[in-house]
Formats: sequence, structure tokens, C-alpha cells
Amino acid sequence: MTRPLLTFFSLTYVATWICWTAASAISRGSAPAAPAFAALAGAMFLLGTFAPALVALALTERAEGRAATRVLLGQMFHWRMRVRWYVFAIGFIPVIKLLLALVHRVATGAWPRFGHEAWYVMAAAIIVSTWAQAGEEIGWRGYALPRLSERFGLALASVILGILWASWHLPLFFIPASDLFGQSFPLYLLQVTALSTAMAWLYWRTDGSLLLVMLLHAAVNNTKDIVPSAVPGTTNPLALSTSLVAWLSVAFLWIAGAYFLVQMRKTSTLPGSGVATDVHGEVQSPTSP
Repeated sequence: MTRPLLTFFSLTYVATWICWTAASAISRGSAPAAPAFAALAGAMFLLGTFAPALVALALTERAEGRAATRVLLGQMFHWRMRVRWYVFAIGFIPVIKLLLALVHRVATGAWPRFGHEAWYVMAAAIIVSTWAQAGEEIGWRGYALPRLSERFGLALASVILGILWASWHLPLFFIPASDLFGQSFPLYLLQVTALSTAMAWLYWRTDGSLLLVMLLHAAVNNTKDIVPSAVPGTTNPLALSTSLVAWLSVAFLWIAGAYFLVQMRKTSTLPGSGVATDVHGEVQSPTSP
């Protein structure tokens, strides 16, 4: 891994984990009726969540200058894509969840537990939260993925980034206020790594559109509980999950991930150049979004 990438991941992990640890400590040490402390904890948590973007922008500005920073930020506004890419971004996880519910019904004779959020609430949450995903996606897909793909090819880069991206969330499995508290981190690692292949594939097929990846990220966050995978009351993040829904999620995500990896296996992408090259640097036919 190159020095800029090592610097990016090191600074991102340190900044995020310090902020999240501080937020947790503030929350535990403050009285329930202290709104100022609650606001400070929330601000620290949000700052940690935005660390990937802040570190990526700072490193880009320092190494490549203002023009490169504008190009990186500009990827958030690449919106002139075919409708099918928007449909994929919004519908990928709902389709996965509904398919696994059907398999669960056939395999066990019973439907899994479904979530209670109305579709219009999820839709509104996706719209509102899409822009918040810039805090992660400028760093993960905008900065890290192109550099990893130049070294490893896009397919392997998507897997490496998925492992690093999932591991970045590790403190949340030990913070009581987090919705990941006590859940199975090994299973989460498998799910997020598979999801990373889908995001890399979408980023590649849309010629480096961070907007579409942000939309997919928001849709994942807000539709994953159509059929919840979390196991209530769990306390050991290092144990494997006992949830059949969670394992079916892994299976379906990796079935899709295998397709994406095959599509990307000989490709490295330089977003913004419009040129796709194989792992040996030979120019391929550009992929039209």
C-alpha cells in the first residue's frame, strides 16, 4: 500500500476512534437532563463520522492542490446518469431483503420478522441522509478506491477497502448507545465487504459518481431493517451471529458480489479520465454509464 493511502487510513482511524470514544465518554458521564453535554457528544460523534472526508480533502489539498480538491468534491454532483443507476442504488438492498425473506419462508415455513417503518418514511430518510454520506464516501470511494485500484485492480481493491471500511466501525460494537452494540462483528465484516464490491461496481459504471454511491449508502442505512438482521440482547461482538436472516443476507450479498467482482476483475479505474485500464495498464474500451 502506498504512503498516501497508509497516511489516509491511519489518520482516519485515529481521528474517528478518538471522536467516537470521546462522544461515548461524554454521554456516560453526563446527567440525562444535560442537553449541552448531549449536544457535545453528538457533535463529537458526527465529527468522527466525517473524518474520512475531512482527511481525504486535507491530503488532496496538500499533495495535489486546490484544483484536485475541486475535482474530488465535484464528483458529488455527477447526477446526469441513466435512471437505471438510481433504481439500482435505491433498490439493491430492498431486493436482497425481500428475496431472503422468501427463501426464509420456503426453508423454515415461517416468514422472518419484518420492520415496521413505512415505505414513505424510509424514502424521506434516504433523501435527507444522502448528502450526509459524503462524510464517508469522499474518503472511501472518492479518495481511497481509485488509489487502491491503481495498485491492486478494481476487484481486489473493492475487497480490501470493504475490510478496512468495516473495521473502521469496530468501536461502535462496544459503545452501548450504538445500534451495532453487541452485534456480531465477523458477520458484519462479511456483509460490508460484499457491499463494498457493489459500491465499487456502481462507482465504476457511473464514471466516478459519488452521488450515486452516496445514494446507495443512504439506501442501505435506511432499508436494511425491512427484514432486520440484528439479534436482540447480544453482548459479544466477536461471536458469530445466530440470526438466519443475517446469514442469508451474507449469502445474497456475496452472490451479487461475485458478479460484481467478475465484472471488475481486470479493471482499474481513474475517475474523471473516462478511461478504464486493466491491471497491466493497457487501455480498455471505456464503459458508458
